[in-house]
Amino acid sequence: MHNYSFCDLGSESFLPSLISICLYIYTALSRPVELPGIHQFTAMGLLDNRMIDYFDSDNPKKVPKQDWMKEKLKEEYWTKGTQSRQSKQQWFNVNIKILMERKRQNDTDIHVLQWMVGCEADEQTDGDLTYSRGVYMYSYDGDDFLSFDDAHGVWVAPAPEALETKRKWDEVQVLKEYTRGYLEKECVQWLTTFMKYGSEELKKASPPDVYVFAKDARVQSNVVLTCLATGFYPKDIILSIKRNGRILEKIDGLVSSGVRPNEDDTYQRRDSVEIQRSDVSNYTCEVIHEATGVWKVTVKPRKMTSSLS
Repeated sequence: MHNYSFCDLGSESFLPSLISICLYIYTALSRPVELPGIHQFTAMGLLDNRMIDYFDSDNPKKVPKQDWMKEKLKEEYWTKGTQSRQSKQQWFNVNIKILMERKRQNDTDIHVLQWMVGCEADEQTDGDLTYSRGVYMYSYDGDDFLSFDDAHGVWVAPAPEALETKRKWDEVQVLKEYTRGYLEKECVQWLTTFMKYGSEELKKASPPDVYVFAKDARVQSNVVLTCLATGFYPKDIILSIKRNGRILEKIDGLVSSGVRPNEDDTYQRRDSVEIQRSDVSNYTCEVIHEATGVWKVTVKPRKMTSSLS
């Protein structure tokens, strides 16, 4: 119940920061994948598009991803956060199965359920942050599934399979009040706290430049589609290529260079997959750089050539 939405061809940060943004992203896969850095369940907090905390199913503990988070927040914060993330992991495990049943799907393909929740605030002349807008959105397999319209206090269901959930949730007034209260008040309070603690450190680190391009393969009817992330620091990064929302694995022919150093003390990584020129699937490169944020590049469905421009 979370969402990936993609553009044509071009690099952009996930929910670009206009003022100040606190965002949490929860992602669950229907089954494990055999790829480094890809877990069946992940949760992360982003502050102005930089990762501040992290949790995954293979290391089920909420941990800080910025030194100032570790220094400023007490152990109780991380203990309660771990308990909350573990509870959400169980919720995702149950609900992704429910959606698969609604859609009559099985485990042949990997299915993705995602939740994105957070707030944006404007800085006033006195330095205080004032709520601007909220994000409370679920998506499934790359498509919008269900979201909360904060302005009107209703749930929006663009997917037919979400109508049943929308009807139930619209009838629970306390849920709508809680959701609006979280977005407009609690989220902004945490955003204010985090900005106070990390304002100086947020000015450091180097984000990746992300590119997707294709070149001729040895087989004339094929091209090699490559996702390149370069110029980033520090070197911890997660990169994945998706076909129609599904993460490609080694069994699909995916080849990765791993993280390699550049000459300017930054790093790069490139992943590639060979595909047919006639393939009109949606291909997406998604990059998660813990220190600076999340990026995505999408190739619009069309017949592949060796020049994607």
